[in-house]
Amino acid sequence: MRAVVFEEFGVLAEVHAVADPVPPPGGVVVAVEATGLCRSDWHGWMGHDPDIALPHVPGHEFAGTVASVGAGVSGWRAGDRVTAPFVCACGTCAACAAGDHQVCERQTQPGFTYWGSYAEYVVVPQASVNLVRLPDGLACGDAAALGCRFATSFRAVVDQGRVRAGEWVAVQGCGGVGLSAIMIAAASGARVVAVDVSEAALELARRCGATVCLNASGTPDVAQAVRDATGGGAHLSIDALGSPATCAASILSLRRRGRHVQVGLLPAALGRPELPMDQVIARELEILGSHGMAAHAYPRLLALVTSGVLDPGLLVTATISLGEAPAALASMDRSPLAGVRLIAPVTAPLIAP
Repeated sequence: MRAVVFEEFGVLAEVHAVADPVPPPGGVVVAVEATGLCRSDWHGWMGHDPDIALPHVPGHEFAGTVASVGAGVSGWRAGDRVTAPFVCACGTCAACAAGDHQVCERQTQPGFTYWGSYAEYVVVPQASVNLVRLPDGLACGDAAALGCRFATSFRAVVDQGRVRAGEWVAVQGCGGVGLSAIMIAAASGARVVAVDVSEAALELARRCGATVCLNASGTPDVAQAVRDATGGGAHLSIDALGSPATCAASILSLRRRGRHVQVGLLPAALGRPELPMDQVIARELEILGSHGMAAHAYPRLLALVTSGVLDPGLLVTATISLGEAPAALASMDRSPLAGVRLIAPVTAPLIAP
């Protein structure tokens, strides 16, 4: 198969011919029709994830069709249209027994702990707990973001953040995760303040339902600006980017007894953020993390998508070939584009190894 492969961290990847994956017992191989270009993949390419072994194929949010099934798989067959969470659960540990597959004690992650979806095929282990059947009419391009950005935001806003109608929600960073969070919060009846440094991203935020848009590049004190816009601070604030500055601004933008949810990655390799814990104590703030969403929780999200309440396709602003993916991945920290870019693996040029 064709796949994007990098052999050194931070060195431009290339498209190579590699061996087709074989379905493991209990798992399947999925033919990838669309896969998302995500900032988490950039972190992996840079070497910020200790689980990655070289050479490596990135990619962790995808949709496609089941190509082959492993021994012991029931309920799934070739041709089924599917997606999967970026956290693939074991299904048997204590966390999984409690239904908390997103924090599985023996989790695997495509594009991190094993080869991912910047390829024509990708493995999904333990199909019984990790595969999600796509509804008829939901395009694979729209579904590709569900495995990471949209599903992660849904759980962050609805479950961890406990959003309520009429509340103010601040979202730091209007990339794929942030735009998803804005759309979900607005659909829940909340009023949303979107914060980013890009006017193009903020325009997309408006289309996704943001009430107020703040350009952080021209705002000396982002937290104070959010507090002013919301009449005292957000009830819920989400750091959808992941940087020391956005994390602190998210916490400081909260009103008393507000809730901060950290979604954007803060790799230890980039340094630990300094948190305003004095304000956390004085205002009785909640600090929460959110890490994906279990496959069994997808029906709630899919029902909102198929009914038209949520439209992940609105976030997709470009589709590129597999051959264009290495350069796009390498540029994510320098020239981020508004919205979500998808990769279509079937159009890839080939470089023989």
